[in-house]
Amino acid sequence: MRVTVDLVIFTIHENELKILLVKRGIEPFAGASALPGGFVHENESLEAAALRELQEETGVKEVYLEQLYSFGDPGRDPRGRVVTISYYALISPDQSLRAGTDAADARWWPVSKLPPLAFDHRKIVDYAVERLRNKLEYTTVGFQLLPAKFTLTELQRVYEAILNKELDKRNFRRKLELLKILKPLNEWQKGGRKPARLYRFSATQFEKLKDKGILFPF
Repeated sequence: MRVTVDLVIFTIHENELKILLVKRGIEPFAGASALPGGFVHENESLEAAALRELQEETGVKEVYLEQLYSFGDPGRDPRGRVVTISYYALISPDQSLRAGTDAADARWWPVSKLPPLAFDHRKIVDYAVERLRNKLEYTTVGFQLLPAKFTLTELQRVYEAILNKELDKRNFRRKLELLKILKPLNEWQKGGRKPARLYRFSATQFEKLKDKGILFPF
């Protein structure tokens, strides 16, 4: 049995949740779209292998990766018995991408418009998307895709992109006000008909609520 790592890298661009895909340059599935990944070396940890494959296939490095799940159905890889350990992460869409040794192309794809994927990578993507949506309720994942200072509209668009649904503006802001996890600033973002107030995320308040078992469903 051999072990591989596969990486589901998320970003939000143009108000859409997107993932990073490469086009395979080698068999099996040469020319097909796939998640970045590859075999784990003999004396290599899983995380080290994930970071190495990410850099080799896309040019992206220094990304925080979180282990997602293992996939090992017989027949998932035509090369033989292969178990893959999947990881996921969130990064900025302005990362410079380049194809590596066994990938012909690397680009962002909207989760809602994915091409056919090699191996069982669509199953891995679907699992990662569901995990990401669930994590909105009890982690800071929604704020990791924002700058340090942001508007309420920008925050709502992040949640809508991840959840793939439109949220009621008034209800969304009412919940945020009750939770008190945002710190209003005396700064404004100019643009549109009137300037929008900027906010910072309060990690301290978030942790207090989390310790009490309070979730953040939107």
